[in-house]
Amino acid sequence: MTIKDIFQETYSALSSNKVRSGLTMLGIIIGISSVIALVAVGQGAQSSIQQSIQSIGANLIIVLPGAQKGPGYQVSAGRGSARTLTQDDATALGSQVANVTAVAPEVSGRYQVTAKGTNTNTSVDGVTSAYPTVKNVQIDEGAFISDQDNASLSKVAVLGPTTRDDLFGVGSEAVGSTVVIKNIEFTVIGVTKAKGGTGFGSQDDMIYIPLSTAGHYLAGNSYVTTINVQAQNSQAMTQVQQDVTDTLLQQHNISDPTQADFNVLNESDIVATASSVASTFTLLLGAVAGISLVVGGIGIMNMMLTTVTERTKEIGLRKAIGAKRHDINLQFLIEAVALTFTGGLIGVILGWGISFGVSYFGIIKTSVSISSVLLAFGVSAAIGIVFGYYPAKRAAALNPIEALRYE
Repeated sequence: MTIKDIFQETYSALSSNKVRSGLTMLGIIIGISSVIALVAVGQGAQSSIQQSIQSIGANLIIVLPGAQKGPGYQVSAGRGSARTLTQDDATALGSQVANVTAVAPEVSGRYQVTAKGTNTNTSVDGVTSAYPTVKNVQIDEGAFISDQDNASLSKVAVLGPTTRDDLFGVGSEAVGSTVVIKNIEFTVIGVTKAKGGTGFGSQDDMIYIPLSTAGHYLAGNSYVTTINVQAQNSQAMTQVQQDVTDTLLQQHNISDPTQADFNVLNESDIVATASSVASTFTLLLGAVAGISLVVGGIGIMNMMLTTVTERTKEIGLRKAIGAKRHDINLQFLIEAVALTFTGGLIGVILGWGISFGVSYFGIIKTSVSISSVLLAFGVSAAIGIVFGYYPAKRAAALNPIEALRYE
């Protein structure tokens, strides 16, 4: 039997019962499209997380008040509000630590902000002129906080685009207007460019004021909630992180590093941890979708076993006129693979289309990788071989005399 004959017989056998063949392929189509679409969602989420973290600044080392106290202790309940870091610590880091581009301390808190009959609850950050460099913030209108603003305790503010829209209307001119924070009037001197992101951590939903002003009028002390340190390059980050730790231990007169009252976070470590979590999430989604592939494979086996029974006489006749076991085995195996191959091809197209649609309509960002497509396609072909092997072997093992007598 030639290859051409095998494919002709395969087409004839599968097209003779189009509804059954179509329903059998449906399981593979759903499985393949689910794997591609869900893995694309997971990879898209991983990419979004990495971009969100990296968008807050390059080569960034973050110092927070409070520290881990030992095994099993996750996050200090007072971290972020603990009072262990001061502006003097930031000054020491800027002058004593090598390979540092800039140091930007900040005092952050949430306040009710009002303007012209509107109000919003948003984050208010007291910052220095180094903040835009360290945290990758760009000005869209006006200017940012200057050293002179900090030196003179100026009551000026720079708004994020989301906050500007909430207080003055979408796209409104806000520079020169007044906002009220904690019963204190601040003049708007600038608006930052949109960076994207949602929730409490969005840099678009913030108000920046001078650090000295925030400490004097809002916080009422000289403590800072975060010190951002930008290393000159990624290669220097590990050493800078160690130097930051050593300098602060000396500043706080702490000899035992385990008793540190601060915590130093490396942006690379944060990205690696977030990527690990996202990868696990993607793997879980792929595994869940993979279950439907197994179900589809079982459906193919069921159909092929039914086909063997229906075509028992045909098999006996073929063997009687000289067909070998190898020919019968190959025939039914190719039929099973053809089903999964066709279903896999349709599933790949459908999965790619679903992923594109989800991303296009802004539901969630997706990222389809060639590796996931090839993997899903390869798995579909493997399923055809694995689940088609037993029916094919059973057909090849039929006794021709008994097969011809079969009713």
